[in-house]
Amino acid sequence: MLEFIPQVIFVILVIAAIAFFAKNVSRLKRNINLGKSIDKSDHKDIRFKKMLKIALGQSKMVVRPIAGILHIIVYVGFIIINIEVLEIIIDGVAGTHRIFGFLGPAYSFLIGSFEILAFLVLASVIIFWTRRNLMNIKRFLSKELKGWPKNDANYILYFEVVLMVLFLTMNATDYQLQLIGASHYANEAGVVGSFPVSQYLLPLFEGMSEATLIAIERTAWWLHIIGILIFLNYLYYSKHLHILLAFPNVYFSNLNELGKFKNLEAVTNEVKLMMDPNADPFAETEGGEDEVPEKFGASDVQDLNWFQLLSAYTCTECGRCTSECPANQTGKLLSPRKIMMDTRDRLEEVGKLIEGGKEITSDKQLLDNYITREELWACTTCNACVDACPVGIDPLSIIMDMRQYLVMEESAAPAELNNAMSNIENNSAPWPYNQQDRLNWAKEV
Repeated sequence: MLEFIPQVIFVILVIAAIAFFAKNVSRLKRNINLGKSIDKSDHKDIRFKKMLKIALGQSKMVVRPIAGILHIIVYVGFIIINIEVLEIIIDGVAGTHRIFGFLGPAYSFLIGSFEILAFLVLASVIIFWTRRNLMNIKRFLSKELKGWPKNDANYILYFEVVLMVLFLTMNATDYQLQLIGASHYANEAGVVGSFPVSQYLLPLFEGMSEATLIAIERTAWWLHIIGILIFLNYLYYSKHLHILLAFPNVYFSNLNELGKFKNLEAVTNEVKLMMDPNADPFAETEGGEDEVPEKFGASDVQDLNWFQLLSAYTCTECGRCTSECPANQTGKLLSPRKIMMDTRDRLEEVGKLIEGGKEITSDKQLLDNYITREELWACTTCNACVDACPVGIDPLSIIMDMRQYLVMEESAAPAELNNAMSNIENNSAPWPYNQQDRLNWAKEV
């Protein structure tokens, strides 16, 4: 009976990890659904191809070759190496050893590929850590990356190193145990698997007894799978949630040409009513006298649509958007990355209020308490941030919705903009000249 205790413990750990992950997914879904409804069901074929090209194919990552290629290595390594997790889970539940070993040469090829990728991931992670912490790259030095965001990025890098070292240690001791014919490890067909990298670790284990080797192998095995389960549940609290959300975010991303802004439906209907000679301006609206007027723009996360909230969780905090932003480059306060990070932080805060059964009031909101008006008005609406994002995030849409709120709800546009809008209304142009005098400058040429 005692021999089944490790399997029972393993099953309990896996079930507990999956249950906690499911709870976090439910919390994530609830928070995203706080956003307004928006239809993203069109052009399914185009969206799917875009997702394959950008999210799966990493096409926008290689615009910056060094970071892009290293990211692809880590990404491919993460996907392929974790195929091995399936074998670990089966072995853990059934109490077997290398259950897929019967695949012979194919299995050896897989294990060999895993090891080479593990080594490449190790090298890439070390380079990433160096770039982030030692090379003083500007986009990693912004004030929004102080504290938790900086630590979070480093924690993941440390986690990757530990997981890869454990994987190679597990394989090296396993290989040594197979060579000495240890019970439960040796196979009549010979060595199971190929170990092109971990074989160079064998000198570290020379002279060790079989019991010691088994203890090291089992410890590395347990820590490796526990580490993967911890990593899975850490994702919700980390910027690395994009590992899961990049695919739906790219799929649902904007298909329109950059620079095309949406019209507010309420304003459009009002204009149509004004232009319709047969319309009765005194007719009662469909909702009657009790209809609550629509709020123009956004002042808090509930005013944004669900895709914008999904994007806030998807943001990788890579800073490509901010590094391309002309306003940020000229010293303005605006950072598109911060816009997304602030939106996520506020959304998390609202989610905790809901969980605690507390009322969400306007005493604290996204506008002013997280994102300042100076940031919003610094934007030139050039779409550089949208074009630069490798996972289809649109910070500009949030900026524009919040600007609409300031202009249409609070009449709080800057004086220069108010003057331009008054001139457009009176003179059909943003300049303070009537239509008859508009071409007077040409007489001086």
